[in-house]
Amino acid sequence: MPQPPERATAVPWKAVALPSEHGGWGFLAEPVILGLVLAPSAAGASLALAALAAFLGRHPLRLLLIDRRKGLRYPRTVLAERVLAGDALLALLLFATALALAPAPFWLPLAVAAPIGIVALAFDARGRSREALPEVAGSVALGASATVIALAGGADAGAAWSAWALLALRAVCSVLYVRARIRLDRGLPAGSRLALAGHAAAVALAVGLARLGCAPSLAAVAFVALLGRAAWGLSRWRRPIRPQALGFQELGYGVLTLALLAIGYRLGTLVR
Repeated sequence: MPQPPERATAVPWKAVALPSEHGGWGFLAEPVILGLVLAPSAAGASLALAALAAFLGRHPLRLLLIDRRKGLRYPRTVLAERVLAGDALLALLLFATALALAPAPFWLPLAVAAPIGIVALAFDARGRSREALPEVAGSVALGASATVIALAGGADAGAAWSAWALLALRAVCSVLYVRARIRLDRGLPAGSRLALAGHAAAVALAVGLARLGCAPSLAAVAFVALLGRAAWGLSRWRRPIRPQALGFQELGYGVLTLALLAIGYRLGTLVR
């Protein structure tokens, strides 16, 4: 039976307002920073903050969808509604500010990313956000922030869209590797070949984008490093590692990838 609402203060605010998956912060920070590196602007800064508000809104929205699907109304449901309303309002205000400041249109990548984000939300509503598909979909949708921010700042369209493509490849590689490594360390079927094949394909795509002149050559270096990490981490010579430590390691590789991409784009080291 539906439960009567209680005081929202009975639920810890952080449990509703902040996501529990720490890896998501990296998938948010990487495109936001890269977009601002490509084309720093006031409009881009507003969009970066709007992306943060939207990212924070996903967690209370997930809780709200789950509770409503069950037909129940917990104390956290009340708080989730309030937090989501605040995040949504802030995101809309920042988005409107960016629209007023941007010298160029930036809506197209948002339209492309929307269906991908909806896939992640559909899994969220069923309490299945930890599966591979919603993890990939959510991180790829966040990657569109790089293109949106860069276009709003007047960046070259080729560089802006290639930045999203590279970040999407990085997200897919990360999800495949982390899931395979955790299962392998637990003695379960891991799908290591799929993870390694995905990394190899990412290297080939990064090289292809670089040769087309759309991405820096350092992008290929970044994905070769990720491939080496996966090859060692999924080998029989690896040492088992706790998931928390694995997450911090992956955050470090994300910083390395971001640094190489940022330097490459700023220096214009394009293979012609």
